[in-house]
Amino acid sequence: MSFINFAAREINCKLVYYGAGLGGKTTNLQVIFDNAPNKGKMISLATESDRTLFFDFLPLDLGTVRGFKTRFHLYTVPGQVFYDASRKLILRGVDGVVFVADSQEERMDANLEALDNLMDNLKEHGYDFTKVPYVLQVNKRDLPSALPMDVLSKELVRKGEPVFEAIAYKNVGVFETLKEVARLVLGELRKA
Repeated sequence: MSFINFAAREINCKLVYYGAGLGGKTTNLQVIFDNAPNKGKMISLATESDRTLFFDFLPLDLGTVRGFKTRFHLYTVPGQVFYDASRKLILRGVDGVVFVADSQEERMDANLEALDNLMDNLKEHGYDFTKVPYVLQVNKRDLPSALPMDVLSKELVRKGEPVFEAIAYKNVGVFETLKEVARLVLGELRKA
């Protein structure tokens, strides 16, 4: 679903950070925005109790596709499931997804609900989840109630996707996650 701007010789790709409320999606985008070169403006669309963030940037080291630079547009979805219409809208035209899971035991049900919601919404848009470039980020690894990685992986891994441990507010695992999902998206573009 990438958009090609022939005049600028750019391929525009849409990456969506998905997950339960308060899992770290917004923190990921804020850390990326604060540290990324060649970025656009951060736009926040606020609802009564949640917000959706968006910005784009032109990475320096992820390479080109047939002579075209790649520009990534990063979005978060509202965390609460009752904002499902917004979640569906933001997923339209997605090229890659990062699912941000909260490591805390008490957030496992919310993680699973958001993951099921992601798969339902992708299917509704006609996407085959098994073919969408997808990365799992397990955030908040520094908290005392964080579950062991083997437990989290067993519950949350859906298709053998890359898994990254993160402490987003400390910029641990944030760029590694972004680089991997971008690499997967570029791999799909090169195949096309």
